[in-house]
Parts: sequence; C-alpha cells; structure tokens
Amino acid sequence: MRADRLVATLLVMQARGRVTAAEIAAELEVSVATARRDLEALSAAGIPVYPQPGRGGGWSLIGGARTDLSGLTAGETRALFLLAGPAAEAAPELKSALRKLVRALPQTFRAEAAAAADAVVVDPARWGRPDTDQPPTLPDLQRAVVDRHRVRIDYARAGTRTTRTVDPWGLVEKDARWYLIAGTDRGRRTFRLDRIATVEVLDESFDRPADFDLREEWSRIVTSMEDRRSAAAATVLVSTALAPILADQQGRHCTLLGPADDGRIRARITADTPKMVARQLAGWGADVEVVGPPEIRAELVALGRELVEGNS
Repeated sequence: MRADRLVATLLVMQARGRVTAAEIAAELEVSVATARRDLEALSAAGIPVYPQPGRGGGWSLIGGARTDLSGLTAGETRALFLLAGPAAEAAPELKSALRKLVRALPQTFRAEAAAAADAVVVDPARWGRPDTDQPPTLPDLQRAVVDRHRVRIDYARAGTRTTRTVDPWGLVEKDARWYLIAGTDRGRRTFRLDRIATVEVLDESFDRPADFDLREEWSRIVTSMEDRRSAAAATVLVSTALAPILADQQGRHCTLLGPADDGRIRARITADTPKMVARQLAGWGADVEVVGPPEIRAELVALGRELVEGNS
C-alpha cells in the first residue's frame, strides 16, 4: 500500500540521513522507479525530502526532521498525514504507526495531524472511467478541512453557477475524481471538485458534527447514489474475453452473473433510466446481446434509428 511505503520511506531516511532510490527499493522490496516516485511524491507534498545531485548524492530529510520526525513543521506534518491517513483504515500497521507518530509530535501539532489523517477517504471501487487531472481547488479545500475554516465556493452545475458558503467536513477521492462533503444551511451536501470554479478560505471557523464519520457518511452517500443509478437494469450476454473489459468500463454499473448455457458470460448493467442503460451499451454493437427487458431493447432500436436518420 503506497501510504504505508511513504511512512516507511521516511522512517528509513530518519535512520540513515541520506539514501538513494536504489537503497529505498532494496529496503522496501519495490522497484527503483517506484521508490523514486515515492520520494518525489513526498517532496512535492511539502515534506522536507530533497534530492542531492552528483556523485555521492541521494535524498535527504532536511533540518530537525533528519533525526526526529517530530521535528516536522506544522505544514509538513499536515502533508504527511494527508498522504498517509486515507489508507490507515485498511492497514492496521500503518494506523498504529500514525498513532505513535501523533504522540511523538509537539502538543500544538497533534490536533492538526489527527484532523489531516481524517480529512480524506479514498474509495477504490470503480464507477466508470476515472478522471486524470487533479482539481486546482484541492489544496485550498484540504487546508480548509484540516483547519476547520468555512469556504466560499463558486459552483457550476447544469449550466447554472452559484456562490455558496459551506463548512468543509471532508474530501473523498474516487476514480481520481474528488468530492467535497460539506455542511450547508440546508444540511449535508456533496460537491464535485471539478465543478468548483473558485475557493475562498474564510477566517470563520466551524465545528464539525461530533457524530460525523467521513467513511460512514461516504458509504451512505454511495448507497443512495447506487439506488438511484440502479433503477433500470439490463441482462446481457458477452464473450468471456470481453466480459472483464465490459466490467472495467462500466465499474459499479456492471455485475458479472456467471456463465450462460452457450459459454458466454451473463452480466447485469444498471443506470438510472432504460435510455441511459441503452446508451451505455450502444457502443458495444454486436459484441453484447441484450437479453432483456424489452424496454431497453426498444431504446437500443430507437438509438440506432436516430443514428441512421441523423447521418442520412
């Protein structure tokens, strides 16, 4: 797990002072390319890890952090816990290491470190094709979540742009797409970061609800969204060779049900309406046979007719 490696890399650097990517790779049993990417990620996040070029060079932890990780500054501590925190629930050893590191930090840093570790959830389950670009508003929102500062956002949806002041409770990454879970005057709301044009971090602070758990809240949001997105479903047949590709493309919208009598794979494709199911399947052509229901087959016929008429 990458977050586990990042903490382990820091601990190795703490012990040795200066290391090469090859030494980290050997110590952690990863490739040299992976070790180099981890070192670069730590440096880019603002943790005092710097390359030293030339003969006898390598990577070093600069300043007090070289001999004691509790020498990290407040900003560096936040960066480390933002990187490592999301994976802690899935890795008991990492969670234990982070607890120990929190206890070793100066008292004034502990609350912020704990808030940073709890600021982000990473959901590995696929919904479809992932995004690739990190939203430019992410750093400001991470800071606001950790520092418990209200934000003013310009949010665009369905051609309408609105300005809202919200309490940023937490961030979720899913398919490299980021979501902000926030408190508003109308209750809890979820915002996609790629729709947030600007962020202004305000001086006003807020208290996150005492019973709020980011992972549990995201689970409730996903369940609600899945219920809405699964209102319509089609049963299809696809070859064994293409079944994994269909499942990867459709993400949570596809459930492989097992082999059919003719050796193909039965699958269930879901969406919020029959028309949306048909649109998801239209590009597959004859590679996918839609068994039913009839309304989705009818939607596919209608789509085919629209394509023919539109290009005639």
